Amino acid sequence: MRPRTLEEVAGQQEVLRPGSPMRRLIEGHAGVAGPLSAILWGPPGTGKTTLAHLVATAADRRFVELSAVTAGVKDVRGVMEEAVRERSLHGRATVLFLDEIHRFTKAQQDALLPGVENRLVILVAATTENPTFSIIAPLLSRSVMVRLESLTDEQVAAVVRRALADERGLAGGFTLDDDALDHVVRMAGGDARRALTTLEAAAGVAADERPAGREDEPAPITLATVEQAVATAAVRYDRAGDQHYDVASAFIKSMRGSDVDAALHYLARQLEAGEDPRFIARRIVIAASEDVGMADPTALQTAVAAMHAVAQIGMPEARIVLAQAVVHNALAPKSNAAYAAINAAVADVRAGRGGAVPPHLRGSGYAGAARLGHGEGYRYSHDEPAGVGPQQYLPDDLLAADVDYYHPTTRGWEERLAVRWAELRRIVRGR
Repeated sequence: MRPRTLEEVAGQQEVLRPGSPMRRLIEGHAGVAGPLSAILWGPPGTGKTTLAHLVATAADRRFVELSAVTAGVKDVRGVMEEAVRERSLHGRATVLFLDEIHRFTKAQQDALLPGVENRLVILVAATTENPTFSIIAPLLSRSVMVRLESLTDEQVAAVVRRALADERGLAGGFTLDDDALDHVVRMAGGDARRALTTLEAAAGVAADERPAGREDEPAPITLATVEQAVATAAVRYDRAGDQHYDVASAFIKSMRGSDVDAALHYLARQLEAGEDPRFIARRIVIAASEDVGMADPTALQTAVAAMHAVAQIGMPEARIVLAQAVVHNALAPKSNAAYAAINAAVADVRAGRGGAVPPHLRGSGYAGAARLGHGEGYRYSHDEPAGVGPQQYLPDDLLAADVDYYHPTTRGWEERLAVRWAELRRIVRGR
């Protein structure tokens, strides 16, 4: 079911828009020195290999595929030598598709440079990791970077429906119930290949269960068939409906309420429903600041680390990282003081409070600033005996109102900050 034309490609409208570098490469356009190379970065099942095949079909190019898991420098050099012969004898360009290029060492990537720089091959490299960190700079500078996004549920459903009817797929030999389709899409998580694999497995189960004598009739694929094929119970959860918001809300409130078991239950429910783990990770980061805050500053560090780890390793291992961050958030002492403080400050700004910046705080690093009195009278904090001294920082009207946005709690680490902030406030405001 791999798309043979641009029209069959699901999703990636931005990447394949008319005039885009990827579109021009697929359509056979070349630059001044020949076609550019491309690095395709995106999650599994989003079309990286498909786009490489489409690049090869343009202008009758020769296609060679290597995997960085098994290939080495010798293999790369062999492709380069063959590409030179192919161009000299037959005038055909060679497309080298290198899967999982992030697994190549620096020395192995260096071996690609001469062929890419001299346009001996059109390199189309695929990676699921950020190329900025995993690919050497000279190779990046000689290629266009193409970011692919996970497919939407509607796009995955369209891929599944096409496979049901297409001669290259199930050729109309099966029907798929609506709830079964929903489950296939949900299990795919934006990965078209996973959806097709699940459909194929379910079709195998349906074929085995088809009664004798009905071989000419389409075999029904039900929700139970899909569940049996993937050995996973369907979770009644609509990522676009009320259940999405209800479960996410319960998840956040369980962490806020310090019920670890409940928080882990709702985490598992979201993951089993096919929720994007990156969405969950972002919610944990927000909760670490909104609900834990300075009562345990390390909760935010754990949450941010988890968010980056999830983006790099993906499922199913990401569930372990998310669980650690959830446990940390749920068990941590709670404070929303920082959250309440910024809300109060924003409310004042929106209400028009806050006058001009005091002159001694204004920028003084440009010509004419001194003549305007900017920076005059500013007291450098590091010159003060305690590293802090009396000085006006607030605009006049807020100072006169004695605004007090931050109210530390007496929970966790923030209990120490409450004492420190009271003392700092007394010194700064000259009391």
